[in-house]
Amino acid sequence: MNHSLRIIGTFILAISILAGCKKEDSTAFAPGGGDEKKIVIGMIGKSRSNDVFQAAHAGALAAATELGPKYGVKVVIDIQTPTEEDAQKQAQAIEALTRSGVHGIALSCSEANTVTPSINRAVDAGVLVMCFDSDAPQSKRSYYYGTDDVTCGKRVMEELARAMGDKGTIAILAGNQSAPNLQNRVKGVREELAKHSNMKEANNGNGVFYHAETPEQAADAVATAQTTNPGIEGWAFVGGWPLFTRNALRWPAGSVKVVSMDALPPELPYLESGHVEVLFAQDCYGWGYKSVDMLLNKIVNGKDPEEGARVIDPLTRVTKENAAEYGKNWEKWLKK
Repeated sequence: MNHSLRIIGTFILAISILAGCKKEDSTAFAPGGGDEKKIVIGMIGKSRSNDVFQAAHAGALAAATELGPKYGVKVVIDIQTPTEEDAQKQAQAIEALTRSGVHGIALSCSEANTVTPSINRAVDAGVLVMCFDSDAPQSKRSYYYGTDDVTCGKRVMEELARAMGDKGTIAILAGNQSAPNLQNRVKGVREELAKHSNMKEANNGNGVFYHAETPEQAADAVATAQTTNPGIEGWAFVGGWPLFTRNALRWPAGSVKVVSMDALPPELPYLESGHVEVLFAQDCYGWGYKSVDMLLNKIVNGKDPEEGARVIDPLTRVTKENAAEYGKNWEKWLKK
């Protein structure tokens, strides 16, 4: 065998050996080497003006500080939440984060169809993407962390029926009509309502009221609906938007029953005043903290959540009796 053939044979043998080696998980990140490695995670909530996403931001930043040493990396959180809710701006933020070379993105979708193409392009570019709070289940995202939204709606309606003595006319406050999580909560309310024969939905079954997700516009939507439909005796708020401002419920306490999602600091006084019967708290802080933990565990260790691709956080029932104790969480989370 001449020298040229010997070189070719050696090259082919080397390629064969490499081909037979086990391929490592491409999403795993090996710190090592002595130098601290940096992991950048993009965070995109729905709106910076919404307290629940401020809590999520706080959770993500705390996770970066507390979990970085655990994973042997320096974690940087790049928050790209729009000032006001805008799915197109979310899509642009995903594209910008992808171009900047982030390792992971945690996202709450304002409208799944709008952001799905950008999610898919990010994943194709090697970015690990997960959703929290509001999912894009048809996208290539890896995980979801948050509540089961149909269950949320059902629990709100169960409590409202109890508060109303299982009879009367109800309305549903539903926020952004395009948000998939809110659509599912409305579905849950209606499924539970159908079980209560002495209760009905206002406006001949069209008692769902949508609005821009700001406290003022939500409060105006409730006031207008109540004036237009004075027979409304109870409200199922699938989000607590109007309760983020004062004097949002313009009727004597208890005369119209209200059960709402969320239990943020501005909402808790409505329990004390008797304007709201029950609040259901989501893990807003955990949306940030848990999301960062899930992303790091995959990026650094190549490990998926033990619970699977959908990780559900439990709701906390908050009433007048436990509101003060629950409020201490916010003092810790947001230093309020």
